[in-house]
Parts: sequence; C-alpha cells; structure tokens
Amino acid sequence: MARASRPAKCYKRSVTKAGILALLAAGLAAGADDQQAALEHKAKSAFDRAAVSAEPQLADAIQCVQDQAALLAVAPREASPLIHYRKGWCALMAAALGENPAGFRDAAAAFDQAVATWPARLGPAKAAPAEPGPSVLMALGGIARLEAKAEDGGTRDEMMVGVARNTCSPELMGPSACQAVFRAGREWLGWMALERGEAGEAARYFADQPDSFWTHWAKGKRAFAEGRYRDAAIEYGASVDLWRARQARWPGDWMARLGPQPAMGAALAELGGARLLAGEAAAAILALDAALEAEPRNARACYLRARAKEQAGQAEAASADYNLAARMAYAGSADLVSGEAHLYRGILLYRRRDFSRAEDEFSSALNAGIATDMRADAVAWRHLAAVAGGACAVSRSLLEESLADVSPYFPKTDARSAVASCPAL
Repeated sequence: MARASRPAKCYKRSVTKAGILALLAAGLAAGADDQQAALEHKAKSAFDRAAVSAEPQLADAIQCVQDQAALLAVAPREASPLIHYRKGWCALMAAALGENPAGFRDAAAAFDQAVATWPARLGPAKAAPAEPGPSVLMALGGIARLEAKAEDGGTRDEMMVGVARNTCSPELMGPSACQAVFRAGREWLGWMALERGEAGEAARYFADQPDSFWTHWAKGKRAFAEGRYRDAAIEYGASVDLWRARQARWPGDWMARLGPQPAMGAALAELGGARLLAGEAAAAILALDAALEAEPRNARACYLRARAKEQAGQAEAASADYNLAARMAYAGSADLVSGEAHLYRGILLYRRRDFSRAEDEFSSALNAGIATDMRADAVAWRHLAAVAGGACAVSRSLLEESLADVSPYFPKTDARSAVASCPAL
C-alpha cells in the first residue's frame, strides 16, 4: 500500500508546483499589463496637456516626447503609428518653442516612422492592400526638415504630394489643426518657389492666404520688378506689419511659428529701398533705421540709407553712411577682401569729387569678385568716375552702354549729366 501511494503523492506535488508557476506567470503578465496601461495613460495625458494648452510650455512638450518614447518600448506594433505621431508632434512643438534645430530633426524622424508603420494599425497582414497614412504626416515630416534646414532633394516633392493629397485623420488631430499644417506646407512651397524666382507658382501656393507676410511679399517683389516702386513699398510695408502681428500670436499659438521666417533686417531694407525709389526719402530713412536696428551689420541697409539721405539733401550724413557701409562690408568679409566694401568706398570718394581714387576703388570692387547683383553697378560707377575725371575719349560710350544693366539704385541722372558735359568726340 505504501508503494502504491507514492506516485499519487508525487503527482500531487507536481500539480501544486505547476499551479504555482502558472500563478506566477499570470501575476507577471498582469504586472506587465498594469505597467503598460500606466505608461499608456501617462503618455496620453502628457500629449493632451501639451497639445491643448492655451499657452504651450516647453517643459510640457519635452515631457511629452519622453513619455511617448517610454511607451514605444513596450507598446504593441499596431499601436506604434499613433505613438510615433504624438512623439513627433511634441518634438515639433518643443523645437518651435525652444528654437532648436536638432528637435526639428527628431520630429521629422518620428513622423517618418509614423508613415512607415501606419499599415501596422490593421494588425497582422491582411489580404487587403496596405492603407496609406494620412498625407498630413508627410507634410509634417517635410515641415520639420525645412525648419531644421536639413531638407534634401526629396523634401519638396514629399511636401507637394502631402499638400496635394490633403488627407487627415481624426485619430491624429482636429480639422483646424490639420488645415493649419497644410497652410504651413503651402507657405514653405510658395517660399521655395520665390527662392527659385518663380513668382507665379508662389502666388498659387499663397492664394488661400491673402493676408500673410509672403502673399504681400510676393506681390511687392512683382511690383518692384515691374518698376512700380510705390506699389512695392505698400506691399512690403503690409508684409512687415503682418509678420509683426503674427509674432504677437506666438505665445499662445506655437504653430504660428512654423513656416519660412523672413530676415527682418533684410525685409526692412527692401522696404526702405522701395520707398527711396518711390521718392519718399524721409519714410525710406525710417525703414532703414529700423533695418539697422534689427540687423546692425547690414551694410546694404546702410548704403541705401546713404542714398536716401542724399536724396533728402543731407550730404554730410550721406557721406558718413557710405563710409559706415564700407566698414560694415569689410568687417563682414571672411578675409577682409570685399568687393561690396570697395564699391561703397568708391561712391564716397566720387561724392567727394576724388574721381581718380574712386575709379581705383571701383576697379578693386570688380577685381575682388563682387556679388553678381552688384557687378553691373560697379562697372557703371567705374565708367562714371572716369568720365567725371575727364576721360571722355575712352569712357563716354562705355558709360552709356553700361546704363542698360544697372540696378534702379544707380544714379542714372548723374551719369547722363556727366555724359552731356563730356566734350563730343
């Protein structure tokens, strides 16, 4: 009887041991589920806190990124697209609030992951074709790369496809936020068209934003190119006012920070230049003062202010600005060789009627490799200095020929007076 009872006793022990192991496994699984549920709750709460705040906080956005990353480590594959999106959104917000290029690159990588994993939302592979992700994810990836100045040859194409498809998802964001993303995408595409000199294409992308900086800027560029300087000044002025109003919204609307941002010093210099050419010297000087306040080493703005002061009859103040523009250009050059600085120095000497030295400075400007958009003016100034110095036989006809290519800032009236004063051959 004793021998017969031992197997039953051993069997009873093995059942007890298996039960304990099962209970332990169940406990561990329940603990893992509880941990994952806690991470999911924390990540979702962090995203909601960062995304819906009336005054977005950098700390909340950073915490949101960290919480999404922690959740990704344990989340099932089908949940990963939405988590990648939330991580990218918070990284984009943090980068915008902190003006951090590296953060924009992280955001772009997260949006790329959201696009790549989007088909996983359907669970195990199905017979149906994979569902493409909402194109807003492509637009967000392109925006992030452009904000990081890390775009490659495919960024523009990606943005064009994303904006053209114009698809969103309520799982990601509401309709207003989605359209704000697409507006930023179109703004970048319009800006890229302006950079390529394609004003017509730029206008197409800006068509739904009649009161944006870039819409008025594109109109101003077109008016300037057509010689309508007063219209250009009006459009440039509207652009500057609109950009300042947009900046005022930044504390409560972080998405207003997305999109190409103008260099305000350069924008105000263009406004001043248009006012100068429109014959509004006093208004030009005010705009150029503001340009130099925004960008103290802007040699071009200082040169244009000299021209405006000259037009206003402030000869001594104009000479001081020509001198200052030359010094700024020298200081801004990498190797203290600046064709721009030689140009401004030559104009100063010309105004002082030191024609021989002025001609030497203009020659030096050309030899120093002056920028393409200044070269025609430097050529004409050299011929003008030569004519004014009495070298009519050689330079008179050259000066007349060079006037066809000069910028609107070159003093054609002075040149024609010099030609008229030059003895006929």
